[in-house]
Amino acid sequence: MLETVVVFAGGPRPDPGVLAALPSGAPIVAADRGAGHALELGLRVELAVGDFDSISSATLAALERSGARIERHAPEKDATDLELALDAAAAFAPRRILLVGGSGGRIDHLLGELLLLGAEAYAEFELDALLGRAAAHVIRGERRLEGQPGDLISLLPLHGEVHGVVSQGLVYPLRGERLAAGSSRGVSNLFDATEARVAVGKGVLVAVRPGSRVSRETLSRARHSVLEGSGSS
Repeated sequence: MLETVVVFAGGPRPDPGVLAALPSGAPIVAADRGAGHALELGLRVELAVGDFDSISSATLAALERSGARIERHAPEKDATDLELALDAAAAFAPRRILLVGGSGGRIDHLLGELLLLGAEAYAEFELDALLGRAAAHVIRGERRLEGQPGDLISLLPLHGEVHGVVSQGLVYPLRGERLAAGSSRGVSNLFDATEARVAVGKGVLVAVRPGSRVSRETLSRARHSVLEGSGSS
């Protein structure tokens, strides 16, 4: 089985530092302008998908010269370029799909991206996203996430309530709890170790890591509040 397919989103450019996080040799699928982002980082695009309304003719020509497959869609379509690219990535039948994008940009696009990652159409894949300094991980069943003590992490329900949420390795533990859609119950938790385990009984979570870390003093106070029984996420 293919391990990972990388999908480059359109919108803002990703940070060049993202190269260090990309698996070597993973096929790259690009959504419209994302093809240009990948080329600027010196990467070879396997497949470019979209209506190509946000890409220059020079970039399209460079893609053709490189041997990339180009899948054109009409601008009047019922799916975003990113959804089409995720569908194309799923057709590779990998174990994991890694979305790469930049920070900022349109908030409706960001919300759409997170909702897409949790869609049932991609339930058989492990889904991760690198969006600027932030990272997001879709959790169905159980996942283990690496981090450092003090790293911020928020657990947010996608597409409805999530039941039976259990966490280990986080300062504010969840013990078989229900997270309602629209609730802030899982916001601003903290890594308490170098690995966290999050398990879900029913539903879909997205673990959002904004890429920031609290101070040692703040982490110590948070741990103390939990020991005293007053802490919550």
